[in-house]
Order: sequence, then structure tokens, then C-alpha cells
Amino acid sequence: MSVDVVIREPPWKAGLRGARANLGPGLALQVVALALVLAYYYHAPTRAAFERVMAFRAHTGFVFGMVSTGLFGGVLPFLYLRSNPETRAHHRWSEGVFLTLFWGYKGLEIEILYRLLARFVGTGHDVLTIATKAALDQLVYCPILAVPLTVVAYQWCATGFSTRAVLADLRTPGWYGRTVLPTMIANIAVWIPAVAIIYALPTALQLPLQNLVLLFFTLLLAHLNRRRSHAG
Repeated sequence: MSVDVVIREPPWKAGLRGARANLGPGLALQVVALALVLAYYYHAPTRAAFERVMAFRAHTGFVFGMVSTGLFGGVLPFLYLRSNPETRAHHRWSEGVFLTLFWGYKGLEIEILYRLLARFVGTGHDVLTIATKAALDQLVYCPILAVPLTVVAYQWCATGFSTRAVLADLRTPGWYGRTVLPTMIANIAVWIPAVAIIYALPTALQLPLQNLVLLFFTLLLAHLNRRRSHAG
């Protein structure tokens, strides 16, 4: 009966339920991200530290994005889940390896996105440039590529890497509405302000800040999910 309730729930309701759960952590993340951006522009020591990061990125190129995103999106959240007895049994080492590789690829993908936006939209930090980048990010890139691919990757991981199970779900009518749409609605209140803050930085610093937001967001969601499972 509980499965029927989940399936019949309208996607927008599931998304709003997730958005309410993410609201508090999302606001905290946005405050931290905004503080880092303001520190870059108005705090000389922070700006000097960020400039060293920019210099390091100039030497490492795409490798930096792949390694750092794999670390912040895959390795550290997985180790958090493995370190807790309540979640350890549900997260195998093969899952950690896969998610690290997946987020490493995502780092390359996001790096390409940021470079393309810088080239075709501009590198300015005015309101119009930031708003245009955020809109293209959240209203084009995310619904077409980023969120569907991430949902499929996590479905594949959750089913024990069963390609047959994932393909069967993909072939079921309404897959996008059932899986992608609720995820987008649940995260949109977090990520639209977050990416606007990210795009306020120079292009070379956008991925490092995105990695930090990604890390704390995944850790907070893992913590919330663990508390819900314990309460249940």
C-alpha cells in the first residue's frame, strides 16, 4: 500500500515536500557561499588565498575539476555514510568507487559548462550576466542533461548496478515526471540562489565554490536521510 501512495503522489507534491525539507540546509549553504564571495571581494587575505587557487587551476586545467569534484561529490560524502553504523551496511565500497568516478566526470562536464557560459555570455559580474548564466544553468542545462543523468546514475547504483532494472524504469511511461521533476523541484530553491552566487565569482573560482556547496549539500541530505530512517 505504501508503494502505491508514493507512485500516485503528483510529482510536484513530492518535489515541494523535498523542497521544504531542503529549505533550512539550503539557506545555510547560501549564506556560507555568499560570505565566501563577499570575502573574496572585500577581504584581502581571502582574496589572496583564492588567487593562489586560481593560479593552481591554471596549471592543472581540467584535471583539477575532475579530481576536486570527484572528491567533494563522491569520496567525502561516501566516507561520511560509511563512517556511521546506521548507514554503513547500505553503502558498499563499489558504490563509493562508482560515485567518485561519476562525480569526476561531472567535474569535467561542469567545467565545460562554465567555460562555455563565460565565452558566450561573458565574464562580467553585473546582474544581467549573472541572471542569464543562472537561467541557462538551471532552466536548460539541469533539466536536459544534469539532473536526468544524475538520477539515472544514482538509480543504477541503488539497484546494485542493474542495467535491466534501470532500463525497465526508463521505459515505463512518465519516467521524467516521476523521477526527474520531483528532484528538480526539491533542489531548485537551493541551487538557483547558489548558482547565482557562484557566477558572481571569476570563472576560475566558480567550480571550487560549486564543489564546496555540493559537498555540504550532499552531507546535509545524507544526515537528514539518516535521521528520517532512524525515526522511521
